[in-house]
Amino acid sequence: MQQPIAILDSGVGGLTVAREVMRQLPRERIVYFGDTARAPYGPRDPEEVTRFTREIVDYLIQFRPKMIVIACNTATAFALEDIREMVNIPVVGVIKPGARAAIGRSLTGCIGVIGTEGTINSGAYEDALREISPHVHVISEACPLFVPLVEKGNFRSFETYEAIRRSIGHLRKFPMDSLILGCTHYPFLSEVIQEVIGPSINLISSADETAREVSTILQDQERLSRGEVLPVHQFFCSGDPLIFKSIAQQWLGEQIELTPVVWQVPQIG
Repeated sequence: MQQPIAILDSGVGGLTVAREVMRQLPRERIVYFGDTARAPYGPRDPEEVTRFTREIVDYLIQFRPKMIVIACNTATAFALEDIREMVNIPVVGVIKPGARAAIGRSLTGCIGVIGTEGTINSGAYEDALREISPHVHVISEACPLFVPLVEKGNFRSFETYEAIRRSIGHLRKFPMDSLILGCTHYPFLSEVIQEVIGPSINLISSADETAREVSTILQDQERLSRGEVLPVHQFFCSGDPLIFKSIAQQWLGEQIELTPVVWQVPQIG
């Protein structure tokens, strides 16, 4: 059986990464796990996030993945190294790819980062950005209201606009030219975020760059799938399957119309 790429997230946010992997690598089989029953991860302490991430990886290992993508910024910040020690396959996070993409697009060297409390408090993006460009100026802001909106499928409404305006409207006073969406849930809100922050600011999602990193690693290891048979993807969630499936079908669109998909609700933890 074709070995899959395992992608995990605290909920539906990692679907932004899954869509890019499916687009860039259409022959790859994906096994996705969204921990919707325990989202959001942002307010949780690092030990709890690490434990949840380990439980999901324990579950996904049964599918014999050739790579694990932690498509959650909070889990990447707290659990990436722990998971790398736990398994003997490549493990990719989303923070360093997002930082690389932002540095590549910024002309002013002033970059904003929005994310969950856990991601922002960890300083992981600031560290990743300064590792690439030591003199970069970073403005960070935690946005705890965003993930619950996305998990409910509330992408565009007056409530959403007001929550985003209150959370990041003040960032317009800074001379940044790029804003990292430091949570994979946030691209679902990108239209409203762009409206609030202004059309001149580049919104940086780590999904594209993460998918490219996945492709590069598999190519270097000569493990890219080259078969002619279309893969059958599997999507798992730990919470309400109807909401998850509705959001996934809306977001993935033509990507899952092209390939068969299996939807399941496992028990973990």
